Amino acid sequence: MKITCDKQELLRALNIVTKAVPSNTTMPVLKCVLINASSSDITFTANDMELGIETKVTGMVAEKGTIALEAKLFSDMIRKLPDSDVTISSDDKFNTAITCEKIKFHIMGQSGEDFPILPFVEKDYQISLSQFTLKEVIRQTIFSISSGEANKTLTGELFEIRENQLRVISLDGHRSSVRYIDMKDAYEDKQAIVPGKTLSELSKIFTGGTEDNVNIYMTDNHILFVFDETIIVSRLIEGKFFRLDSMLTNNYDTKVRINRMEFMNCIDRATLMVKEGDKRPIILNIADNVMELKITSQIGMMNDVIDIEMEGKNLKIGFNPRFLLEALRVIDDEEIDIYYMNSKSPCFIRDENHTYNYMVLPVNFVD
Repeated sequence: MKITCDKQELLRALNIVTKAVPSNTTMPVLKCVLINASSSDITFTANDMELGIETKVTGMVAEKGTIALEAKLFSDMIRKLPDSDVTISSDDKFNTAITCEKIKFHIMGQSGEDFPILPFVEKDYQISLSQFTLKEVIRQTIFSISSGEANKTLTGELFEIRENQLRVISLDGHRSSVRYIDMKDAYEDKQAIVPGKTLSELSKIFTGGTEDNVNIYMTDNHILFVFDETIIVSRLIEGKFFRLDSMLTNNYDTKVRINRMEFMNCIDRATLMVKEGDKRPIILNIADNVMELKITSQIGMMNDVIDIEMEGKNLKIGFNPRFLLEALRVIDDEEIDIYYMNSKSPCFIRDENHTYNYMVLPVNFVD
């Protein structure tokens, strides 16, 4: 094999595919990037057997072939080369030369035949979204997936399609995030639990705006994302996702309208009173169009007062401040509405247009 590509084009491709290179594996070939120039196209591929990424690379194929190169070493080499054309050539014994101007590296590759191919995904079921929309949805939900392995389904997000609406749900047992996206077309109803890792890496790769689409294909076991000469295929998480609908009530006894940034900054200041690992709640005392916020710890105490608009009953309730902050940071609205039932029930932060719904469970506190 012998190919020539621009250094920046190689770096772009490596930055994309190496997101699917496992940090630990018993299969050495999985620590490699596959360079496939067996046709006139050049593709780079990485695959950790759960997540696979392939992207096309612009360049010239002088001799067709394939080679698998150790991903970290290869990436480090390309990164340290001057901004010029790079030639990569290998012989039938997998000896590989990487040449750029006067610089030449010699490394040992592996057979491209040993590299596991990406799973084939039928394209019978497809939806399309803009890259910007999907990136935003991931940003606004990924923080509330579970990091534990006790319930595997909660380490992913539920993608639920009903006619022309996509609903994306994440939850970790203490809070949930729901985003609703209206799509241009209506589709057959479908559900899939997409791993959080897949979505996190996907959002890092997206560079497109509202006019740049990503096509999404789903089967019972896999999900495929196709965009910008790149494909990402991931296994889906098996199992039944938690039935959240029964908890997403529209009933409330207290409704608060508050300035999001003012509320967020107040909670952020309150966390100065909490050491790492200390689970001190922030207490909200809602009465007479005022919200008083208070937190007490071994460090000290903080009080603050925010003017609000309220409907309904007075209420005193406690929350983990981090859970409130993480929800508030991903909302773009200047003013937000928060709905409460009582001091033992979750609060809901949702908008009138039904584009998002964030639920946070309260915590017990000693008054």
